[in-house]
Formats: sequence, C-alpha cells, structure tokens
Amino acid sequence: MPNESIWVTKGMPTITVLDYGRGNLKSVSRAVEYCGAHCLVTSDPNEVENASHIILPGVGAFGDAMSQLRERGLIGPIQAYCLKNRPFLGICLGMQLMFNESEEFGLHFGLGLIAGRVEKIPETAADGSFHCVPHIGWNTLCEGRADWAGTILEGVPMNGSVYFVHSYAAVPESAMHILAYTDYHGRRITAAVRSGRLFGCQFHPEKSGVIGLNIIRNFCSL
Repeated sequence: MPNESIWVTKGMPTITVLDYGRGNLKSVSRAVEYCGAHCLVTSDPNEVENASHIILPGVGAFGDAMSQLRERGLIGPIQAYCLKNRPFLGICLGMQLMFNESEEFGLHFGLGLIAGRVEKIPETAADGSFHCVPHIGWNTLCEGRADWAGTILEGVPMNGSVYFVHSYAAVPESAMHILAYTDYHGRRITAAVRSGRLFGCQFHPEKSGVIGLNIIRNFCSL
C-alpha cells in the first residue's frame, strides 16, 4: 500500500468490517481508511442491521468460518442485510461463504446469497500436467459475462494483476454472476462475482496494490 497519510473523505460512508475471528482485519481496515472511508470493525449483530456497507473478509476453512459466524449470531443478520440489496463485499473465503455450500473437508452449508458451490481447484492444469495448489500469487483478471461499468471493477484494466491465495474456488450455478475470472494454467477460476449490489473477490484487493485500492474505493462509493 502506498506510504501516504490516511484522510477521511467527506461524504464517504462508514464501512462495517465483520470480525468473526477468521478475517484479515488490519489490512482490510487500513485499505478502507486509505480510500477515505470510515471503518467500523465489529462482531455485533446489531451493527449489521444498521450498516450501510459491509465487508466480510476471510481466511481459513469454510466450515470453521461458518461455525464462527453462527456462534456470534451473525448469519441471520447478514442474510437479512443482503436481502435489502445494500452494498456487500466478500473477500477470499468471505466470497466463498456467499455461496450455498462447500466441499472443503466435507459438505458445509454457506450463506446462500448466490447459488452455487465451492470446489477444490483441480491439481492438474488443463493439459494434464500437475500444478501447484493452492493457487498463490499474482494473476490477471479477465472479463466475465457482464462488463465492469458500475461495479467494483470499474476502471480496472483488462488483464490487470491481483493477488490470490486459495485452494478452493466458487462455481456459480449461473454464469451471469461471474464478474471476472482468472486463468490458472488453462483452468478458468472465478475471480469476482456479482448479484445486484452484492460482490465477492476471490483475490485480496487489500493486498493488490493500486488496482486493489481502486476496487475498495469503488465499493465504498456504491
């Protein structure tokens, strides 16, 4: 992240970042503040109800993350918030949690915000040769079904690089929800999703330099 002073921009909203013990809170919060928005880190379900923008970060395993959300009473409030079509951003595991289910370490049910499931990245490239899983490092974004105007990816250059680290990937039931994908040795992996004002990034925008900051700024401006 550029080494510059952080200023809150007049008119920018408060971004609620959910703390459920499984998120990269410091990096996400600093990125939000760098983009000029207020940041509220909370695990209080009441704050979810009153939020205008929510970010759900995430690192770790799907089933454990859902258990942590459940223990804190956050699942129902998140689902109710999203039904109101308010801005929501899931990051990495947070994006995967938006789907119906995951096969990671058994079958686990997710938030059900977007129809689809989370599956392990194949251990072979498209040509049958073995490749590294997890998928770690910088990779390019390619346009999905819809163009990026009016989304969190507006202004992001085609084939711009962002930072990934994951072993599982979301497979939406409908291609209409795929905002962007990335090519991993011939395997097309969902990189960003959209349903109304609900967005998800499989990559880490808070670790993706200027492009990532632009994505977070776009979200804060929704």
